[in-house]
Parts: sequence; structure tokens; C-alpha cells
Amino acid sequence: MVFRMSYSEAVALLEQSSQIFQFKPEWGADLQSEHERYLVEHCGNVPVFVTDFPTQLKPFYARDNGDSTAAAVDLLVPTVGEVVGGSLREERFTVLKDRMDSKSIGNQYDWYLDLARFGAMPHGGFGLGFDRFLQYMLGLDNIRDVIPFPRFIGSCRY
Repeated sequence: MVFRMSYSEAVALLEQSSQIFQFKPEWGADLQSEHERYLVEHCGNVPVFVTDFPTQLKPFYARDNGDSTAAAVDLLVPTVGEVVGGSLREERFTVLKDRMDSKSIGNQYDWYLDLARFGAMPHGGFGLGFDRFLQYMLGLDNIRDVIPFPRFIGSCRY
């Protein structure tokens, strides 16, 4: 079984919770790890999809839903939190240009704007946190236990 809830529903659920969080949940703020873990536990320790995040929390290329949210999704899993994050990509030229202008994105992304200008197809993309995925699949408490090379202060010579 997998649950799905909107970001607004998730924030409302967190605000109504009797649990005291280190970071106060409020609409427009990013979900913290403690919030993600609470949502998963509340739904019975099964994966939870959280959809429709506030536009300001997502990159300029996330598709605008037209209601101050973006067509984006995070997959939360027990003990780990977010494992996958993704969104539909904005293919509408004027919307994309306005969003880039509002974020003061300069000429370095003109090539991306050209994709929409010359007929981008509706599409999406996602990113999988492979270390987090392994942590979840192996049932490990600490992400450091899945990293295949030693990481410690002073280990990087560059």
C-alpha cells in the first residue's frame, strides 16, 4: 500500500499533530526530515507520495500548476524520508521566461529557454537518492553505513 497527499494536506496534518517539532511546519516552508518521518509513520510506515509543492520551493523549470504550486512530487519512505524527488517540466515558453526573469536567471540558461521556444514536448524528470534508497532497502539506521568509501574530516586532499 502507498499513500498520496498534497503538500497542503501534509502541512495541515503536521500542524494538527500534538508532536513537538524542532522546525515548525508551515505552508511555504520546506519539509524537514522530522516532518517527512512523521508523515510516513502517520500513514502506517508505508511509502508516501507528497505532491504539489509551493512553486517557490521548486526549481524554475518545475511546471506551474497555476495556483501557487508546482507539479512536483517527493517519495518518502520509512526511517529515511525523501528518496525520490521529481517534477513535470515547464514547457510553456512565456511561463518559463517569466519564471526565469522573476528569479533573475541570466543568459546562462538561454539554451534551456530555446527548448521551450522551439517546441518542447511535455515531459518530466526525477532524481533518486541512491544512498538513501540503499539505506531503506537494507534497513540501516545511518546513511553512512551504505557509502562505499570512507568519508571523514581530512580524507579529501583537494
